Amino acid sequence: MSNLPFRFGAEVYTWFMSGNGETHKGQLAHMIDIIAEAGFTGIQPIFTWMGPLSDPKLLADKLRQRNIELAAVALALDWNGSSETDEEKRIANDAITMLEQFPNSVLCTVQIPTGRHDLESRRKSLVNIVNEVSKRAADRGVVSSFHPNSPHSSITRTEEDYKVILESLDASVTGWCPDVGHIINAGMDPLAKMKEYQSLINHVHYKDWDGNPEFTLMGKGKVDLVGITQWLKDINFPGWIICEDEGKEALDDPDFVTLHDGKWVQEELIHQLK
Repeated sequence: MSNLPFRFGAEVYTWFMSGNGETHKGQLAHMIDIIAEAGFTGIQPIFTWMGPLSDPKLLADKLRQRNIELAAVALALDWNGSSETDEEKRIANDAITMLEQFPNSVLCTVQIPTGRHDLESRRKSLVNIVNEVSKRAADRGVVSSFHPNSPHSSITRTEEDYKVILESLDASVTGWCPDVGHIINAGMDPLAKMKEYQSLINHVHYKDWDGNPEFTLMGKGKVDLVGITQWLKDINFPGWIICEDEGKEALDDPDFVTLHDGKWVQEELIHQLK
């Protein structure tokens, strides 16, 4: 999209929003087409929602056809125990095995929110699990990045959550994926938080937010996406910026949202950088 040190991609959660994944399941090939048409150069699918393209060879062929890179894969699991369940460990290992075949991709780990009960013990367990998954990935040459989120049922949403979790990550095997929309949605300043934990950042998610009640179409909200992008440019951030738009328009027309985001990045965002 430009001569910037980083690259722009798109997340498939924009399509997942409708029907909790039922509406557009099995359509990853279509999402790749739309993401390419939007001008993005990378995609981040959800590992358990890849349909026929969960076959690495079919995925690689489709990505090559559209000149799109596998920027990352989202590994979203409950992780509510003191350690991984057998099924969670199997899924994580399968994701790592797939990513071994895409050596420039990131394993983006995220906990599915299920409530803020037993907060202190569950945060500790989550960190232990994330560190263990990231260690297994690192042992096989796969880079990992942990992605907090901000629903009210999330244990990774508040400033205290960030301090406890981010400062307990094993930085030798995992990084942090700041999601600027989730950060502001939880009452924090995205750029200030990114500067505070700059050394951990190895993957970035963009969405916009207007507080009515939460997310809005990119470029229509209150997140200083230009200022954040300028800072990432200034520090020569070498990774991906992944647009994960959760504006309400995505419920009815995720293709439109993704095409809008690509146009906005190219015609509005990039041209405002110094």
